[in-house]
Amino acid sequence: MLRQEEVARLLDVDLLLERLERAFVELSAGRTSVPPRIAAFVPKRGLLAAMPGYVDGVLAAKLVALFPDHDPSHQALVAVFDAETGTPQAVMDGTHITAVRTGASSAVATRALAREDARVLAVLGAGVQGRSHLDAVRRVRDFREVRVASRTFEHAQALAQEADAVAVESFEKAARGADVVCCCTHASEPVLRREWLAPGTHVCSVGASQEGPELDRATVAAGLLCVESRVAFQPPPAGAFELQGLRPDDAVELGEVLAGTRPGRTSDDQLTVYKSMGHAVEDAAAAALVLELSSAGS
Repeated sequence: MLRQEEVARLLDVDLLLERLERAFVELSAGRTSVPPRIAAFVPKRGLLAAMPGYVDGVLAAKLVALFPDHDPSHQALVAVFDAETGTPQAVMDGTHITAVRTGASSAVATRALAREDARVLAVLGAGVQGRSHLDAVRRVRDFREVRVASRTFEHAQALAQEADAVAVESFEKAARGADVVCCCTHASEPVLRREWLAPGTHVCSVGASQEGPELDRATVAAGLLCVESRVAFQPPPAGAFELQGLRPDDAVELGEVLAGTRPGRTSDDQLTVYKSMGHAVEDAAAAALVLELSSAGS
């Protein structure tokens, strides 16, 4: 049994980036077993989702509660099983894993898709995921300017002070002129507009509201669209609101880009969008790393 404090101490983000890259490649190559996410809904409160998966010798399952009006909004646990015998090996806090693996997955996508000369980062949202992205995405590009915006300016100021960034008054002001924009909100309507984005911008969107999209359709359709899995085109809770009605074949999977089987960015002016729904292979990779480092230290 690993509590949140132990998971936070053990989960090495730089190592996690490597494990996530491998997990995404395995996913797109069809060498994983991951059913679409299912959920039980509590009317007007939230949901409990189940995310089992097998990837690269790791068998794990996450239960995650999403209650938007509660702080934290996401609370989870992860169980890891021996892939040879089915024997339970560990149960660990999944709240920290969910926070860190989401930002780290965006960092993997940013490393694969953002321009090499990206220097301005904008983070929209000052909660758990805003903090996670500020940490992870800065590990893959040398940003000279980092902006934070929130619907509550005081929250943006607090996170900016903590993360050596600059708080700005609006999402639009943060996004205009940025090279990488990370959308990390619970918004049920778009917080980003296509007309705010300069040519060559890379966008990460991790918001997964059960009521509406975080991105506007023009942004999603403007350039290269990248997803963890084409399951993201299914209806929620497995899929994203932003992708409803679009053709799955029009997107690339992150693992395909990493493996070189599908092209990623093709020009400096191309807009690239990584729409994340969160995926069980991310949880499995993170939980396996925590368990491995725990065993190594025991």
